[in-house]
Amino acid sequence: MLTDSLTPDATDRLRLKPRNSESGFVDGAWWPRSRDLATEVPELATALNDWIGPVWRVAFSPAGWGVTVRELISQGRLVKLEGIDSQNVHIVHVTGGNMHRVTLLVVPPEADPVAAERVLVAAAGQNNVTGPEALLDEFGARPVPENALSRWESEGGQGVGAAGR
Repeated sequence: MLTDSLTPDATDRLRLKPRNSESGFVDGAWWPRSRDLATEVPELATALNDWIGPVWRVAFSPAGWGVTVRELISQGRLVKLEGIDSQNVHIVHVTGGNMHRVTLLVVPPEADPVAAERVLVAAAGQNNVTGPEALLDEFGARPVPENALSRWESEGGQGVGAAGR
């Protein structure tokens, strides 16, 4: 548990490495409920408040989220949402009031709950230095693009049920 003030829901969806860990690629992982960043950030900001201070900026890849606002008010404070096209789609950088920043692996909202939990635990493991894609792939938490199966089949692969044709 990150702090005593967090709700069980918040701790179930956010895990951070111990403060004395090697940072590696990420400082922990977050499993949002949706791809609506404006809806998800207030709970994330509350969960991170004791860790990095009041959140004032969240940098993200626009490719990983729905259309969003550029800023919102959370806990009476302005939070800037900054879309950066070159940023990894599986990462958010969250900056707090004390200028401390955490880099979080974003577990896709649609991930299987068991796979998501495994990624959260692994990403927050002491001294874990595994990259974002490798963590998601290792536990099957990265969704297969909808057109990947049809493309694979068109290139000679056999989909489910194709063997019986």
